[in-house]
Amino acid sequence: MTIKKDLKGTKLTVAVEGRIDTTTAPELESELKASLDEITELIIDFSAVEYISSAGLRVLLSAQKTMSKKGSMKLIGVDPDIMEIFEVTGFSDILTIE
Repeated sequence: MTIKKDLKGTKLTVAVEGRIDTTTAPELESELKASLDEITELIIDFSAVEYISSAGLRVLLSAQKTMSKKGSMKLIGVDPDIMEIFEVTGFSDILTIE
């Protein structure tokens, strides 16, 4: 998994590439936690994400809880297979997905 961050003022775009699973989810979580202090808008680009496990879903839920108190969070570029995971787990109702 690779993570690229692009900060513009208080808007952070995080592009994730690869698999988000039990091995890589802690890295994503620490990257997000380290970056959210001054952020009011978080965009996570999922266009290169191949797979997400329950560990990855937990990271997204945690980021959503943090951002709902201070601004907004949305996912963009979600693959149909990943979208199906969000729908089956109910995350499509929790997260803003474009």
